[in-house]
Amino acid sequence: MPLPTLPDSAVALGAEAGDWRAAVRLAGRALNRSGATTASYADRMIQVIEEFGAYVVIAPGLALAHARPGPDVRHDGIAVVTLATPVAFGHPHNDPVRVVLGLAVSSAEEHVASVAFLANVFNDPSAIDRLADAGSADEVRAVLGVDAEVRA
Repeated sequence: MPLPTLPDSAVALGAEAGDWRAAVRLAGRALNRSGATTASYADRMIQVIEEFGAYVVIAPGLALAHARPGPDVRHDGIAVVTLATPVAFGHPHNDPVRVVLGLAVSSAEEHVASVAFLANVFNDPSAIDRLADAGSADEVRAVLGVDAEVRA
């Protein structure tokens, strides 16, 4: 099962965030702009990290912010935020974070499928740097291997 599409509205490049909460909010705003979630989803992603810690920092420089399926998820979606200045999430080995992926899923099955897809993307050790250095949404989509729109 492929990752959801990645419209331009779900990409924010070279963003400024003062701390990890602000970085997660940027990802939440991008998910909201794309129509995948309501504005309240960002708060739930932050609550997950406050409750369970920085396990969302899944690789050096990369965070996968997400929350369980809920009424604030309109449809499956992903957002990509690159940070002009990396921020610490509190992970003992993988801080600081330069790329924040926001993931919204409508079911547990979709969560597993999306994480598996992303694991394959990030098997390429250069993928995080290529995302962090991307100059356009098209470059981000090329790294992830996704489309801007749903194909007919």
